[in-house]
Amino acid sequence: MSIADEMQRLGAPVRRWARTQKREYTRGAERPLGGDLGAMGLYVGLVGAGAAAVRASRRELPDRVPLGDAVLLTIATFRLARRIAKDPVTAPVRAPFTTFQGPSGHAEIAEEVREHGGVKHAVGELLTCPFCLAQWVGTAFVFGYVAAPRATRLAALSMTTVAGSDVLQFLYDAIQNGASEGRDDDGATSVARGE
Repeated sequence: MSIADEMQRLGAPVRRWARTQKREYTRGAERPLGGDLGAMGLYVGLVGAGAAAVRASRRELPDRVPLGDAVLLTIATFRLARRIAKDPVTAPVRAPFTTFQGPSGHAEIAEEVREHGGVKHAVGELLTCPFCLAQWVGTAFVFGYVAAPRATRLAALSMTTVAGSDVLQFLYDAIQNGASEGRDDDGATSVARGE
């Protein structure tokens, strides 16, 4: 018996078990469990490679991360994950895996995963979910912070500045919309009329 045949024989029970788990989990729905498993494997592989690179560089890990840096990286992670997942400008990155559905809030778009089941489905879900992307983006920021803290702080600052600007844009819109709701068609305010 060849090595390939022996591997086939030994792997058959594992494949049967995996098919059974998928069937019982999905109950007929198209879920990309294999693609999700691949994404998890890729993430673990990248984190392992990053950890090995940090170790090989003999770079000292920080004993602690100052609160200001943690807040900066957190806000930057939020903003960059949302930028990748929802921004119209990043649609070309998502396009091979999604279909456009329409606008979704201020300066964001809604998309649906294009294919159901398999790797393209898993990638489409990852690219359209800011919560899912935050794990990847946050990990990249942390590795960047260990490898090149000053450059990472600068990159994070740009995303944090954008997030702050977004908040101000929403506040401005709310103030403008609130002010216009108090006016009637001839421009008079309800307060000026004594209402």
